[in-house]
Amino acid sequence: MSRRRVFALSGAAGAVALTGSGAVASAAARPAGDQQQERAATAFLDRAIQIRYGELMARTREFDTEAAVSRAMELFWTRGYEATSVRDLTQHLGIGQGSLYAAFGDKDGLYRAALEHYRTTLAAAALRSLEEGADARAAIRTLLTERIRIATGNGGQGCLAVNAVCERLPQDAATRRTVRDMQDASREALTEVLRAARERGEIAARHDPHALAAFLVTFLNGLLVSSKITPEASTLEPLVEVALTALD
Repeated sequence: MSRRRVFALSGAAGAVALTGSGAVASAAARPAGDQQQERAATAFLDRAIQIRYGELMARTREFDTEAAVSRAMELFWTRGYEATSVRDLTQHLGIGQGSLYAAFGDKDGLYRAALEHYRTTLAAAALRSLEEGADARAAIRTLLTERIRIATGNGGQGCLAVNAVCERLPQDAATRRTVRDMQDASREALTEVLRAARERGEIAARHDPHALAAFLVTFLNGLLVSSKITPEASTLEPLVEVALTALD
């Protein structure tokens, strides 16, 4: 009695099948020619599956990943990590769940990409404007007030990086590293601005630029947390003038 032998792949990758007929027998009992044919058929099927899977994955990822990360950043920023579901993300980005997983691995991978996007865009732009300022006091004032303006927007969205620290630490070591890198970059940029200002006589020679920079970063962190509690720029901006007296 003979049976049909079926090889198939089903599910998201599609279905590919190869059928053939032959007697049911052990590998040892089949003639060598039949075994070679079966090996060739199996190899052909494996290759067909790989090609088909590759085609499907390529089609799945046909979207602008940079734009998707930017939009995901906005959603994580306003809602936070825990309150943002995969369904929320796919609906907000306008992509399928399979596309999200194919491009970023999972929700956590997309969150990491969003934090990195924040670091290389908004955070980097803030530091460039600081370094381009001619007067240190004015440049620092502009940096702090602009961060307040952004943080108090959307009902008090705060800062994505500081929000991430408050929500994800101490358990999330990767988030700690990413935000620490941002904080280090801010402190280093402020140190250089303050060092140059001391050399020009804009601030007193007794000041330690590194200590002042660390103070300003810490002060800004506190402002950004407060922006979620009191999302009023008019309430927080006067505090910037108090902090600037440290440069006197």
